Amino acid sequence: MKPTSHRAVVLASGGRDSTVTAAIAYQEGCERFFLTMAYGQRHAVEVERARQVAAALGVANHLVINLDLRAIGGSALTGQAAVPKDRLGTKRNQTIPVTYVPGRNLIFLSIAAAHAEVMGASFIYFGANVLDYSGYPDCRPEFIRAFEAAVKEGTKAGTEGTPLHVKAPLLMLTKAEIIQRGIELHVPFHLTHSCYDPVGNQACGRCDSCVIRWEGFAKAGVMDPITYATT
Repeated sequence: MKPTSHRAVVLASGGRDSTVTAAIAYQEGCERFFLTMAYGQRHAVEVERARQVAAALGVANHLVINLDLRAIGGSALTGQAAVPKDRLGTKRNQTIPVTYVPGRNLIFLSIAAAHAEVMGASFIYFGANVLDYSGYPDCRPEFIRAFEAAVKEGTKAGTEGTPLHVKAPLLMLTKAEIIQRGIELHVPFHLTHSCYDPVGNQACGRCDSCVIRWEGFAKAGVMDPITYATT
Protein backbone atom coordinates (compact mmCIF):
# COMPACT_ATOMS: atom_id res chain seq x y z
CA MET A 1 0.00 0.00 0.00
CA LYS A 2 1.24 3.48 -0.89
CA PRO A 3 2.29 5.44 2.25
CA THR A 4 0.10 8.47 2.94
CA SER A 5 1.29 11.83 4.20
CA HIS A 6 -1.82 14.00 3.94
CA ARG A 7 -5.55 13.66 4.14
CA ALA A 8 -7.56 14.93 1.20
CA VAL A 9 -11.25 15.37 0.50
CA VAL A 10 -11.99 14.32 -3.08
CA LEU A 11 -15.14 15.65 -4.74
CA ALA A 12 -16.23 12.40 -6.37
CA SER A 13 -19.06 12.69 -8.88
CA GLY A 14 -18.67 9.23 -10.37
CA GLY A 15 -17.51 10.81 -13.63
CA ARG A 16 -14.37 10.42 -15.71
CA ASP A 17 -12.55 13.54 -14.50
CA SER A 18 -13.24 13.16 -10.79
CA THR A 19 -12.16 9.51 -10.91
CA VAL A 20 -8.86 10.36 -12.59
CA THR A 21 -8.42 13.12 -10.02
CA ALA A 22 -8.97 10.60 -7.21
CA ALA A 23 -6.31 8.34 -8.70
CA ILE A 24 -3.87 11.25 -8.84
CA ALA A 25 -4.58 12.10 -5.19
CA TYR A 26 -3.62 8.54 -4.26
CA GLN A 27 -0.48 8.69 -6.37
CA GLU A 28 0.47 11.90 -4.60
CA GLY A 29 0.31 10.11 -1.26
CA CYS A 30 -3.04 11.26 0.08
CA GLU A 31 -5.47 9.39 2.27
CA ARG A 32 -8.71 10.04 0.41
CA PHE A 33 -12.07 11.04 1.85
CA PHE A 34 -14.65 10.88 -0.94
CA LEU A 35 -17.48 13.42 -0.93
CA THR A 36 -20.41 13.02 -3.33
CA MET A 37 -23.41 15.31 -3.72
CA ALA A 38 -26.87 14.01 -4.56
CA TYR A 39 -28.21 17.40 -5.59
CA GLY A 40 -31.36 16.46 -7.44
CA GLN A 41 -29.53 16.08 -10.75
CA ARG A 42 -31.39 14.35 -13.57
CA HIS A 43 -28.33 12.11 -14.02
CA ALA A 44 -28.56 10.79 -10.46
CA VAL A 45 -27.09 7.49 -11.66
CA GLU A 46 -23.70 9.15 -11.15
CA VAL A 47 -24.15 8.95 -7.36
CA GLU A 48 -24.31 5.15 -7.50
CA ARG A 49 -21.35 5.16 -9.88
CA ALA A 50 -19.40 7.21 -7.33
CA ARG A 51 -20.07 4.49 -4.77
CA GLN A 52 -18.85 1.85 -7.22
CA VAL A 53 -15.73 3.86 -8.00
CA ALA A 54 -15.00 4.29 -4.28
CA ALA A 55 -15.24 0.54 -3.78
CA ALA A 56 -13.04 -0.19 -6.82
CA LEU A 57 -10.38 2.26 -5.63
CA GLY A 58 -10.47 0.96 -2.08
CA VAL A 59 -11.77 4.19 -0.56
CA ALA A 60 -13.40 3.36 2.77
CA ASN A 61 -14.28 6.95 3.70
CA HIS A 62 -17.14 8.02 1.43
CA LEU A 63 -19.72 10.58 2.46
CA VAL A 64 -22.81 11.13 0.29
CA ILE A 65 -24.75 14.31 1.09
CA ASN A 66 -28.30 15.01 -0.08
CA LEU A 67 -28.53 18.63 -1.16
CA ASP A 68 -31.50 19.22 -3.42
CA LEU A 69 -30.66 22.13 -5.73
CA ARG A 70 -33.91 21.70 -7.64
CA ALA A 71 -35.42 24.20 -5.19
CA ILE A 72 -33.11 26.84 -6.69
CA GLY A 73 -33.34 25.65 -10.28
CA GLY A 74 -31.77 27.65 -13.07
CA SER A 75 -30.25 24.64 -14.83
CA ALA A 76 -31.31 21.94 -17.25
CA LEU A 77 -29.68 19.46 -14.86
CA THR A 78 -31.99 20.36 -11.98
CA GLY A 79 -35.13 21.42 -13.87
CA GLN A 80 -37.35 20.63 -16.83
CA ALA A 81 -35.42 22.49 -19.53
CA ALA A 82 -34.07 20.31 -22.31
CA VAL A 83 -30.43 19.25 -22.27
CA PRO A 84 -28.75 20.42 -25.51
CA LYS A 85 -27.98 17.61 -27.95
CA ASP A 86 -25.85 17.10 -31.06
CA ARG A 87 -23.96 20.38 -30.74
CA LEU A 88 -20.71 21.00 -32.58
CA GLY A 89 -17.65 22.20 -30.68
CA THR A 90 -17.94 25.73 -32.04
CA LYS A 91 -21.53 25.91 -30.82
CA ARG A 92 -20.65 24.50 -27.38
CA ASN A 93 -18.03 27.18 -26.75
CA GLN A 94 -20.09 30.25 -27.65
CA THR A 95 -21.99 30.77 -24.39
CA ILE A 96 -22.33 29.31 -20.91
CA PRO A 97 -24.72 26.38 -21.47
CA VAL A 98 -28.05 25.72 -19.77
CA THR A 99 -26.39 22.73 -18.04
CA TYR A 100 -24.49 25.20 -15.85
CA VAL A 101 -25.80 24.79 -12.29
CA PRO A 102 -25.75 28.16 -10.47
CA GLY A 103 -23.08 28.15 -7.77
CA ARG A 104 -22.56 24.38 -7.92
CA ASN A 105 -18.78 24.28 -7.50
CA LEU A 106 -18.90 27.11 -4.99
CA ILE A 107 -21.44 25.17 -2.93
CA PHE A 108 -19.66 21.83 -3.32
CA LEU A 109 -16.23 23.25 -2.45
CA SER A 110 -17.66 25.02 0.61
CA ILE A 111 -19.09 21.75 1.90
CA ALA A 112 -15.83 20.00 1.04
CA ALA A 113 -13.94 22.65 3.00
CA ALA A 114 -16.15 22.07 6.05
CA HIS A 115 -15.67 18.31 5.74
CA ALA A 116 -11.91 18.77 5.33
CA GLU A 117 -11.69 20.96 8.43
CA VAL A 118 -13.49 18.35 10.54
CA MET A 119 -11.41 15.47 9.14
CA GLY A 120 -8.10 17.31 9.44
CA ALA A 121 -7.55 17.24 5.67
CA SER A 122 -5.02 19.55 4.07
CA PHE A 123 -6.36 19.37 0.52
CA ILE A 124 -9.48 19.31 -1.58
CA TYR A 125 -9.11 17.59 -4.95
CA PHE A 126 -11.65 18.25 -7.67
CA GLY A 127 -11.76 17.55 -11.37
CA ALA A 128 -12.21 21.03 -12.80
CA ASN A 129 -11.02 21.41 -16.38
CA VAL A 130 -10.96 24.58 -18.48
CA LEU A 131 -10.03 23.03 -21.82
CA ASP A 132 -12.22 21.02 -24.21
CA TYR A 133 -15.27 21.86 -22.13
CA SER A 134 -18.31 24.10 -22.07
CA GLY A 135 -17.08 27.32 -20.51
CA TYR A 136 -18.29 26.97 -16.93
CA PRO A 137 -17.06 29.99 -14.92
CA ASP A 138 -16.52 27.89 -11.77
CA CYS A 139 -13.91 25.71 -13.52
CA ARG A 140 -11.31 28.47 -13.94
CA PRO A 141 -8.03 29.03 -12.05
CA GLU A 142 -9.21 32.51 -11.00
CA PHE A 143 -12.16 30.96 -9.20
CA ILE A 144 -9.98 28.39 -7.43
CA ARG A 145 -7.54 31.04 -6.19
CA ALA A 146 -10.38 33.22 -4.96
CA PHE A 147 -11.98 30.29 -3.14
CA GLU A 148 -8.71 29.36 -1.43
CA ALA A 149 -8.34 32.95 -0.22
CA ALA A 150 -11.89 32.98 1.15
CA VAL A 151 -11.40 29.66 2.96
CA LYS A 152 -8.16 30.90 4.50
CA GLU A 153 -9.97 33.92 5.94
CA GLY A 154 -13.22 32.20 6.85
CA THR A 155 -12.26 28.97 8.61
CA LYS A 156 -10.75 28.07 11.96
CA ALA A 157 -8.02 26.06 10.23
CA GLY A 158 -7.10 28.99 7.99
CA THR A 159 -6.92 31.54 10.76
CA GLU A 160 -4.80 29.17 12.87
CA GLY A 161 -2.19 28.87 10.13
CA THR A 162 -3.16 25.60 8.44
CA PRO A 163 -4.93 26.82 5.29
CA LEU A 164 -6.73 24.40 3.03
CA HIS A 165 -5.41 24.00 -0.51
CA VAL A 166 -7.58 23.21 -3.52
CA LYS A 167 -5.92 20.98 -6.09
CA ALA A 168 -7.30 20.65 -9.61
CA PRO A 169 -4.66 18.51 -11.36
CA LEU A 170 -6.66 18.24 -14.60
CA LEU A 171 -7.26 21.95 -14.96
CA MET A 172 -5.17 22.59 -18.08
CA LEU A 173 -5.21 19.13 -19.66
CA THR A 174 -7.11 18.16 -22.78
CA LYS A 175 -9.69 15.41 -22.45
CA ALA A 176 -7.38 13.06 -24.37
CA GLU A 177 -4.56 13.81 -21.92
CA ILE A 178 -6.90 13.16 -18.99
CA ILE A 179 -7.85 9.78 -20.44
CA GLN A 180 -4.22 8.89 -21.10
CA ARG A 181 -3.39 9.82 -17.51
CA GLY A 182 -6.24 7.64 -16.31
CA ILE A 183 -5.00 4.69 -18.35
CA GLU A 184 -1.56 5.07 -16.75
CA LEU A 185 -3.17 5.03 -13.30
CA HIS A 186 -5.48 2.08 -14.08
CA VAL A 187 -8.64 4.13 -13.59
CA PRO A 188 -11.84 2.02 -13.84
CA PHE A 189 -13.36 4.03 -16.68
CA HIS A 190 -15.98 1.32 -17.21
CA LEU A 191 -17.60 2.38 -13.91
CA THR A 192 -17.69 6.09 -14.65
CA HIS A 193 -20.70 8.07 -15.87
CA SER A 194 -20.48 11.38 -17.74
CA CYS A 195 -23.88 11.76 -19.43
CA TYR A 196 -26.19 14.66 -18.54
CA ASP A 197 -29.37 13.02 -19.83
CA PRO A 198 -29.08 9.23 -19.51
CA VAL A 199 -31.51 6.79 -21.07
CA GLY A 200 -32.13 4.58 -18.07
CA ASN A 201 -28.64 3.84 -16.81
CA GLN A 202 -27.11 4.20 -20.26
CA ALA A 203 -25.36 7.31 -21.61
CA CYS A 204 -27.40 9.12 -24.25
CA GLY A 205 -24.47 9.65 -26.63
CA ARG A 206 -25.77 13.05 -27.77
CA CYS A 207 -25.40 15.60 -24.94
CA ASP A 208 -22.33 17.86 -24.73
CA SER A 209 -20.76 15.72 -22.02
CA CYS A 210 -21.18 12.48 -23.98
CA VAL A 211 -19.79 14.03 -27.16
CA ILE A 212 -16.80 15.49 -25.31
CA ARG A 213 -16.19 12.13 -23.64
CA TRP A 214 -16.14 10.01 -26.79
CA GLU A 215 -14.13 12.64 -28.67
CA GLY A 216 -11.55 12.49 -25.87
CA PHE A 217 -11.31 8.71 -26.02
CA ALA A 218 -11.01 8.85 -29.81
CA LYS A 219 -8.19 11.41 -29.67
CA ALA A 220 -6.45 9.32 -27.00
CA GLY A 221 -6.64 6.30 -29.30
CA VAL A 222 -8.50 4.29 -26.65
CA MET A 223 -11.91 2.63 -26.87
CA ASP A 224 -14.44 3.98 -24.40
CA PRO A 225 -15.52 0.98 -22.28
CA ILE A 226 -19.08 2.23 -21.71
CA THR A 227 -22.00 1.88 -24.10
CA TYR A 228 -24.18 4.66 -25.51
CA ALA A 229 -27.86 4.65 -26.42
CA THR A 230 -26.93 6.55 -29.61
CA THR A 231 -23.54 6.59 -31.30
